[in-house]
Amino acid sequence: MRWAIGAIAALVTAVGLVLMFLLAQATNNRDFYERNYARLFGINVVVAAILVLVIGWVAFRLLRRLKQGKFGSRLLINLAAIFALVGVVPGVLVYVVSYQFVARSIESWFDVKVEGALDAGLNLGRATLDSLSDELANKARIASGQLADVPDASAGLVLERIRDQLGATDAMLWTGNGQLVAGAGASRFQLSPDRPTPQQLRQVRADRATAHIEGLDDVQSPGPGAKLPVASVRALALVQRQGFDFNTEPRFLEVTLPLPQAVVSNALAVQEANREYQERALAREGLRRMYIGTLTLTLFLSVFGAVLLAVLFGNQLARPLLVLADGVRQVAGGDLRPTAVLQGRDELGGLTRSFAVMTQQLADARGVVEKTMGELDAARSNLQTILDNLTSGVIVLDKAGLMRSTNPGATRVLRAPLAAYEGEHLSDVPGLVEFAHNVQQQFDDFEVERLQHGLDHWQHAFELHPGGDAMSQDTINIVARGAELPGADRLLVFDDISEIVSAQRAQAWGEVARRLAHEIKNPLTPIQLSAERLEMKLSGKVAQPEQAILTKSVKTIVDQVDAMKRLVNEFRDYARLPAADLKPVDLNGLVTDVLHLYPSENAPIAQRSELDERCPPIRADEQQIRQVIHNLLQNAQDAAEANAQRTGKPAEVVIRTRLSDSGQRVRLTVQDSGSGFAENILKRAFEPYVTTKSKGTGLGLAVVKKIADEHGARIELSNRIVDGTVAGAQVSLSFALAAQPLGAVAHTEDSKSSIT
Repeated sequence: MRWAIGAIAALVTAVGLVLMFLLAQATNNRDFYERNYARLFGINVVVAAILVLVIGWVAFRLLRRLKQGKFGSRLLINLAAIFALVGVVPGVLVYVVSYQFVARSIESWFDVKVEGALDAGLNLGRATLDSLSDELANKARIASGQLADVPDASAGLVLERIRDQLGATDAMLWTGNGQLVAGAGASRFQLSPDRPTPQQLRQVRADRATAHIEGLDDVQSPGPGAKLPVASVRALALVQRQGFDFNTEPRFLEVTLPLPQAVVSNALAVQEANREYQERALAREGLRRMYIGTLTLTLFLSVFGAVLLAVLFGNQLARPLLVLADGVRQVAGGDLRPTAVLQGRDELGGLTRSFAVMTQQLADARGVVEKTMGELDAARSNLQTILDNLTSGVIVLDKAGLMRSTNPGATRVLRAPLAAYEGEHLSDVPGLVEFAHNVQQQFDDFEVERLQHGLDHWQHAFELHPGGDAMSQDTINIVARGAELPGADRLLVFDDISEIVSAQRAQAWGEVARRLAHEIKNPLTPIQLSAERLEMKLSGKVAQPEQAILTKSVKTIVDQVDAMKRLVNEFRDYARLPAADLKPVDLNGLVTDVLHLYPSENAPIAQRSELDERCPPIRADEQQIRQVIHNLLQNAQDAAEANAQRTGKPAEVVIRTRLSDSGQRVRLTVQDSGSGFAENILKRAFEPYVTTKSKGTGLGLAVVKKIADEHGARIELSNRIVDGTVAGAQVSLSFALAAQPLGAVAHTEDSKSSIT
């Protein structure tokens, strides 16, 4: 039964569509309509009768379902009634209004007023075009005065100005025999522009200016969407020359102004409307009958088809909607079990299946979301752990420079409490104003470079002074890398490369020392031997005064050569310092052995040792640490002795060992009572060839720094401040214990011990 109903409905629909097509063709073809009107009306009646029978049968079934109390009957009837009303009521209303309009209004279309209005429209269009022509002719005549005394060679610039003033597309200057003198606009690029006719030139000589319309002659009104013809007003004006020169050939200014598209469209529309009006006025009765008949037949098809479709669609919609309503109630209650589905092949049956699939997907998605949330929390925890344990510093900034987040590595590298300043500008952190400015500048430059070169990050090296003093010895060298994050945030990652920079600098100085020692050492022995040979050959052969000068000069040469040899040996030792052989070493015993070489009765400066008996063995190279102690003691004695000679105050040198509070490091400290270091020297004291002594080479502290680096020891140099004045200098080295790995962290709680 269902298939039979569907087949009948499809047949009736096909017949109705064919009938509608024929009616549409007949409406556009009056002769075809008049010949086949009876056939079309009969087919329409048959189709309407079939639709009435089908509608009655479907209505009977609906009423029977309602009386039987089947679930969904009321919904089906409501849907059918709604669809029927939507189709019937507007159709009947449109038919009544259209019938009254056609029956009573067609005669009024062809009265005297309409015809007079069309004639008035034609006359108005002609008057408008004539007004535009006269206006352009007057403007051309006035503008021609600008060419009165202009020679032909300069006429082009004047024509450009005239074209701009009049808003014309072309402005050309012609001679009396039709030769083009100059032009402005698109026509000047044409090989053979349209010349004024001799008749037009004669008329201009008589009237001084004329104008005519081009492009509207014998043109039919274009259809909807068609391109309008190009129409324009062309004016021709005589160029009056000053004076009475009868031998000069007259010139003519031609100006072309395009007509507005609205004017052209309206003119063609009025012309076409007048033509159609005259044609249809002759067949008004046939037109009236054709429209009324078409409306009636269309009403029958639309009303009966709407009722039938309303019933069928209502039945098709009711069942899936009821299934979906039940499924929605289950989902709203949190029950995501699969719902019932319909096996139909239409979209509504597919909608129930899609709803069941959606319900299953929601259940699966709920499980996936719960699992994903757990994984996300774990990943966030892992990421935070990684950031907290990175040795590199990580800072997330917004575009204005506000710190959104930092990691402990950033605090360690920059030696500033960044966590306390989160949410504030990086420049608000004490000591990081210059660093923040440089970082902001790098990001600003990166914005430009990224647009130009497609870069994805920038990298730059910075030198920071935590105390804010550029002359401070405690300088941090970092390399920073910046990139843009989604959401316009900025990522800043940086590492402390101070040790790398120091090692590179020491390596460079070592290479300089090696080359310098090689270049200087070779000529020293020949110089010394030559001087001694001169003294041996000339001794006793010259007078006493010359003999004294000879002896003194040779001695000076030999002494200076010895001094230079010592300097070269120091260069060689610095450049060829062997790799450290790290073994357990008793630092207290080593200090005691070295102090035996500086007996108090022979030492110019008093020495005092303060050795911590708790100090365990350290991991070190005994010979290199011995050299470190010798260099530090010698420097301390020289500084203390020089200050004592200058001030007359007693001086002493103190060497001290101490076990850190954590028990992980042993600190060796050497203090003197000299004048301390100047700020510029304090900053570069560990660099080779930097010294304050007149006879020093500047390699003592450089060798100490190099040995400390080989041992993984932290070395510090500072002035001792007592009562606000400099009371001497202090050098400290912090060594790892023998039982501790070499890579153990050198920063302990006593890494910055107080100076006493």
